[in-house]
Amino acid sequence: MSSCYFFKKGEMTTFGIAPEDSKLNFLLRLKINRQKRRIPLVPENLLKRRKAYQAIKATQAKQALLNKRKVQKGKQIQFKRLETFVRDSWRKRRDDVRLRRMEQRPGQVAVSKEHRLAFVVRITEIKGVSLRVRRVIELLRLRKIFSGTFVKLSPLSLKMLRIVEPYVAWGYPNLKSVRELILKRGQGKVNKKRVPLTDNMLIEEHLGNFGIICLEDLIHEIYSAGRYFRNVTDFLWPFQLSVARHAAHNKVGFLKEMGKPGCRGEGINQLIRQLN
Repeated sequence: MSSCYFFKKGEMTTFGIAPEDSKLNFLLRLKINRQKRRIPLVPENLLKRRKAYQAIKATQAKQALLNKRKVQKGKQIQFKRLETFVRDSWRKRRDDVRLRRMEQRPGQVAVSKEHRLAFVVRITEIKGVSLRVRRVIELLRLRKIFSGTFVKLSPLSLKMLRIVEPYVAWGYPNLKSVRELILKRGQGKVNKKRVPLTDNMLIEEHLGNFGIICLEDLIHEIYSAGRYFRNVTDFLWPFQLSVARHAAHNKVGFLKEMGKPGCRGEGINQLIRQLN
């Protein structure tokens, strides 16, 4: 049932609103809605200026990133304390005196008849050392701390070990230590990249000309310091040993317990187990 409303002309009754006012309100609301929906127009010149400004900002951001990379790659200013220069000078002078005394007392190098293989580990920093010491460190491929290499003992190699003795620990590894080092941390050098020794095909491809076709042949050649020892060690990447895993809570204490540098003899096997 529809409701009925009664109006007098020009006045509002208690039952509703006059039809003229209702129509007026509807038109006002329609006009307001159209104004809200209308998309604001922007002048064309302003749009062009905005686009040009955005292009300039993008170019500036790209140039700033390139400049930042150049600064990072270039030489940065480094501040050193006076104690650093004193320490480096003292270390260099100590090396010069030690090497001069070695030259004045020749004939102290004697190759052991029982042992033909040595394992060398760098256990100290080499900042400020003599240039001669640094060159021997590079020849032994001990550029990083706690890196190690196998060395075939000879009068020349023993002389090199004496030159770098304050910075390395070395000794005579047994077969078990050699095997554990190669199986756990052995990596080959292929196209100047590290490749884990997980496949005998890789060994045969690079060392097959020397009769070494598997991991056991490689271990035997190193431990026996055989004819192709140099070729095998050149193929192997220097062993990067770890100290953090064993001394996460007391690294300084562990370094003290590790002992002093120099010849350890057969005690190098214990050090290998600590760092491997």
